[in-house]
Amino acid sequence: MQQQIQEQINQLPYPLDKILNTANDLLTTGSSGASTSEQIAAAFVLERMEHLPQGWGVIEAWERLELEWQLYVKHLRQEYRHLIKAIEEEAPPF
Repeated sequence: MQQQIQEQINQLPYPLDKILNTANDLLTTGSSGASTSEQIAAAFVLERMEHLPQGWGVIEAWERLELEWQLYVKHLRQEYRHLIKAIEEEAPPF
C-alpha cells in the first residue's frame, strides 16, 4: 500500500484504522488474523461479502456487529471513501 495512504489510515482512531487495515489484508492476501467483528466490518466497508468469515450469512454478519460497529462501517463509507477506493486500487487482481 502506498505510504501516504497508510499514513492517513494510521492517523485514524481505533477501530477505524483496524477496519481499513483488515480490509487491505483481505484484498491483498484473501485472509486476515483480525477478530471476527473486524473482518465482518471490513467486508461491509468494501461491500465484498465474499470476505465475510466462512459460514456467516450477510444478515447474520451485520447483526453480529454491535450498533457501535455498524456506525463505524457507515462512517468509513461516508467520510473515508477515498481511502477505501485507494485500498481497492492497490490490491492485486485475483
